[in-house]
Amino acid sequence: MSIVERQSPLDGVERAAIEELISHYPTARAAAIDALKYVQQRRRYVSDGTLHEVAHLLGMSAAELDEVATFYNLIYRKPVGENVILLCDSISCWVAGRDKLAQHIEKTIGIKPGETSADDRFTLLPIVCLGHCDHAPAMMVGDVLHGDVDVAKLDEILEGPKDLAP
Repeated sequence: MSIVERQSPLDGVERAAIEELISHYPTARAAAIDALKYVQQRRRYVSDGTLHEVAHLLGMSAAELDEVATFYNLIYRKPVGENVILLCDSISCWVAGRDKLAQHIEKTIGIKPGETSADDRFTLLPIVCLGHCDHAPAMMVGDVLHGDVDVAKLDEILEGPKDLAP
């Protein structure tokens, strides 16, 4: 799906799904996070235009919804690749070799933190903590948490994420 397609207005299915989400809450605003997550699941990120449309459905201003979206670091406001790699940036992961993993990703995929691969397959994002310190270094690809990651395990993870794509 191209970026242009992802920025297109909400379709009828998306509007209906968001209205259904809203029906489960005492106020429309309470569905804000679930609505943002739904849009992101369908489009990989929440564009400005989509944010405005969702805000309207929720009875919020776009600025109010953007405050919610930017507060949560797992709501993406810029395009991301098919597979988002969240590389833990905690002290435990640094001590256990996180830097080697970041260097290996840069060498094999050609991206640094905050970048997306040329083939749109991966985006690498640092994350403060994944809460998996006892298995550092840790990372997530899509919704799958990986612990005790070394370079060999990293290669295995990166070879298989086609089935992890949204």
